[in-house]
Amino acid sequence: MKFHAITDMGRVRGQNQDNVFGTGESIGVLPNLFLVADGMGGHKAGDYASRKAIDMVRESVEASREEEPVAVLRQAITTANEELFLEASEDRDKSGMGTTFVAATISDRELLVANVGDSRLYVLHDGQLRQVTLDHSLVEEMVRTGNMSQEVASHHPRRNMITRAVGAERTVDVDFFDVSLSGDEMILLCSDGLSNMIEDDTIRDLLLEEGTTKDRAERLVQEANQKGGRDNITVIVVEPFSSEVKAC
Repeated sequence: MKFHAITDMGRVRGQNQDNVFGTGESIGVLPNLFLVADGMGGHKAGDYASRKAIDMVRESVEASREEEPVAVLRQAITTANEELFLEASEDRDKSGMGTTFVAATISDRELLVANVGDSRLYVLHDGQLRQVTLDHSLVEEMVRTGNMSQEVASHHPRRNMITRAVGAERTVDVDFFDVSLSGDEMILLCSDGLSNMIEDDTIRDLLLEEGTTKDRAERLVQEANQKGGRDNITVIVVEPFSSEVKAC
């Protein structure tokens, strides 16, 4: 397995409220773990929320006595949500804080994804890029119900308004996705600072260019900045089977 994680402030924001974590080593019962969080709230609260959520999920996963990966991640994200919500209710400076959260772990040839908010996970396979997660945002939900076209949604002024976040409410609803992998996929986790700045076709093309996972991740961040870099940009590129020798 090869991967590279990178986060960048972008060209407009004065602070990076994204946080990222990745390990190819076992953590608790999970064989690996990749996390992206995009915080929201006041000047300091957004960074705190995303960083605290990632730290708490890591700690919870490591200490969990659950055996099933879905249960491990659900418990970890729920615990982070409860703690952030409690802190936000007790500290005026943290009122309204929350964070998007996308998590992934790969076991054998099964990819498990957990998602809250509009940070995304994509899978690239046979030259085709597929978004696995569903955005929990106002405009994307309008697209899914047929009340807005994708073209209008991509330029809508309220496209960043999310409908779910870790820490925003007393309870959190987490989406889970299972993806069977054939052995030559590339996986991308990212915050909306990437996906709002670059079309999916461009993301696909940049991932398909030659280079290492580091090269690919840095190309994506560079392109988002060249397009304006209006938000913080966080990317994890994972090649889960890069060390395998495929049979002819």
